[in-house]
Amino acid sequence: MKSKMNQLFEDQKNVHVLYSFNEIENYLKQILSYIEDGIEAGDYVILIENDRLYPMIHKELCTRLTKDQMDYIHFVNSFDFYYSSGSYHPPAIVEYFNKTVQPYVENKRSFRAWAHVEWATMEEPLHIIEDLEKIIDKAVNQLSFPLICAYEGKRMPDYLKKILMETHPYVLMEDDFIVSEQYQPSNVVK
Repeated sequence: MKSKMNQLFEDQKNVHVLYSFNEIENYLKQILSYIEDGIEAGDYVILIENDRLYPMIHKELCTRLTKDQMDYIHFVNSFDFYYSSGSYHPPAIVEYFNKTVQPYVENKRSFRAWAHVEWATMEEPLHIIEDLEKIIDKAVNQLSFPLICAYEGKRMPDYLKKILMETHPYVLMEDDFIVSEQYQPSNVVK
């Protein structure tokens, strides 16, 4: 699985991946591997993560990476990222995202991103997530960078799973990496 994903990232940079995870141990294994592989490839890593998991991730990375390598990681608090406008509002999230990646794009620095997507309740309208994922899919293709969107599997109702399979061309499950047959490409304007 790991080698298959790494090969994909070598073959093309614009890779938008859905990661449905169930166990936090597997989640941590995947995110640590993604960060290490990215830094080894010379990529900066934008890590959109919550403030509960980030300290564990940071602590483990400090044992695996040099201080110089740690400088390649840009932590973004996921709550600030998704709720910068006070609610889960795609235009505000996209604006925050654009500001975050702008220095990498302007300086022609290779980067990859990991976004832990979570919400407090399932009462929020799921079509908003669909809107955001379509916008992000276009950005991945336009800016040509790999992005993994991590969702907790047991918190995903069937309707959301369908949306996510349609907006992500690739899926990383706990132990498998597949092409999404349900993926519906956004109209990408280049």
